[in-house]
Amino acid sequence: MEVYNNRENFPYPFKGKSFRYTNNSILLDPPSSIDCTDHYEREVQIKRKLLEEHPERCYQSLPTTMEAQWEAFALVADNLATYFPEKFSLLKKGKEWCFSNKVLNEQHSFIFGDASSLPVEPLDFIGRHVQEDLILMIQKDRELFLDAGQLCFPANWSLAFNLGMSFKELHHPIPGFKDNDLVDRIQAFILKIEDGAPWVRTNWQMMAGNRLDTPLETFHDWGQARRQVTKDNVGELVHLRVEVQKLFRLPRTHSILFSIHTHLLSLEAFSGNVEWAKQFSSILAELPSYIYEYKGIALYREAVIDYLNERVRE
Repeated sequence: MEVYNNRENFPYPFKGKSFRYTNNSILLDPPSSIDCTDHYEREVQIKRKLLEEHPERCYQSLPTTMEAQWEAFALVADNLATYFPEKFSLLKKGKEWCFSNKVLNEQHSFIFGDASSLPVEPLDFIGRHVQEDLILMIQKDRELFLDAGQLCFPANWSLAFNLGMSFKELHHPIPGFKDNDLVDRIQAFILKIEDGAPWVRTNWQMMAGNRLDTPLETFHDWGQARRQVTKDNVGELVHLRVEVQKLFRLPRTHSILFSIHTHLLSLEAFSGNVEWAKQFSSILAELPSYIYEYKGIALYREAVIDYLNERVRE
């Protein structure tokens, strides 16, 4: 098993000594929808393999999303060329565009707006060049709907099942969201996002194992590892999983693009930072049961707390 051990650029998600579901969004600076890490080639190849072997699980779209897909394509391709010019380029001559991925030695010429000039749909195409998952939420009558997405690295949910659902329906299973109207407040916040002023937030999970692709459809494969955590393997087996979610308003269609970059860090590497270990131990000890049960960590929460406390004492 490959262990993720690099703390240097890990997006530590916690503030304070307790955790509750909140809208923890902040303005994104610089306003780039994507990042390109040391894991770029490996993760892009994983995505492409998943898309080849499980296309319906990893990519879904409604026919009405094509204009928004091209908008998302343009935003992501421009960001790649702007923020990582040594790795990507984008040349435009009217509607004749040429996108180059220098890392993978690939070049694609196409007619912008003409889906037949690409091998796959626009959102699917540009998603095959980034580590992020890309989700399109279409705004209809002051509500958001998940109408298209490339989702290779979900944390226990299904794109195929959720396609077409409203924002409220998507978040209905999350405990605490409905009771305190949090889902309404978050949707209202997203609806106010303006073009040119994107936001970013983090979401965290703990995982038994280091798989990035943990969809609901394959829970029978990866979910069993939760029962395999022991005091002897907890540091290597358990990983903190953090999603960096970026939210962009697309001006022409008024849609919202979510880019989701998933990061994994083994508990062993994570706890090498004593302050992180101390704070996370306090958070887990105080965490209400409805949260740790929903996050799927009930079976090994105590093992993680004991491990963190031991690392702090060392």
